[in-house]
Amino acid sequence: MTEKNLAQIGIFGGSGFYKFLDDIREVNIDTPYGKTSDALMLGTIAGKKVAFMPRHGRNHSIAPHKVNYRANVWAMKEIGCTRVISPCAAGSLQKHVKPGDIVFCDQYVNWTNGRLDTYFDEQDIKHVSAANPYCPELRKTAIECAKNLGFEYHDHGTVVVIQGPRFNTKSESAFFTRQGWEVINMTQYPEVHLVKELNMCPLNISLITDYDAGLVNDCDPVSHEAVMEVFANNINKLQKLLFSIVENISDDRNCDCKNSVG
Repeated sequence: MTEKNLAQIGIFGGSGFYKFLDDIREVNIDTPYGKTSDALMLGTIAGKKVAFMPRHGRNHSIAPHKVNYRANVWAMKEIGCTRVISPCAAGSLQKHVKPGDIVFCDQYVNWTNGRLDTYFDEQDIKHVSAANPYCPELRKTAIECAKNLGFEYHDHGTVVVIQGPRFNTKSESAFFTRQGWEVINMTQYPEVHLVKELNMCPLNISLITDYDAGLVNDCDPVSHEAVMEVFANNINKLQKLLFSIVENISDDRNCDCKNSVG
């Protein structure tokens, strides 16, 4: 049986971040939903127990549409996490949201298909609200941390989640921009909703790496290499922000996330 107090805060993200945690040890969790993307990397930040998992695997070998989101999120819950932070590389759909900026999304639009996106699809059917998908308490803490660090940030935004692994056509990108949505990504759904289904608090940190298909700022279309370069150049910024957020997360949960499912 899995120990229930291995971590308080879970972090999904790109390969490499776990190297910044203290006293790392790896734990493999068996789940009813199959294999997780990788082992959980356990460490501490500011005296708080943290678990990190690279959602694409430590070698970035799992495509976004093939990530086992249900297993990954269930594993975080199983070891005791009550908060889950989901940093991600993301594209911008609006000119004022610039590469290098951080967006704390408060809404998403699901444009994926065929992903296993609920724990309630068999006997115990429940209908969980997604009206306000991200935790307002965690978002408030994160925004304050970004402000104190002097980072360029946006305190709200809608992320449209596409299937991947391909990037958008120009027509698709133009359509999403016309809707007024700010951010585009391939992994936020169903990760955030599954976190809510297990009564944990979700937070998104979108690190903007590009202008999607290039239409918004009349630049070259996005490439995988360009995304990785901008992300690598901003990893220290993301690290500082994550450490500050973890340090300032309250031990008390005064939001409604813990009651998402009765």
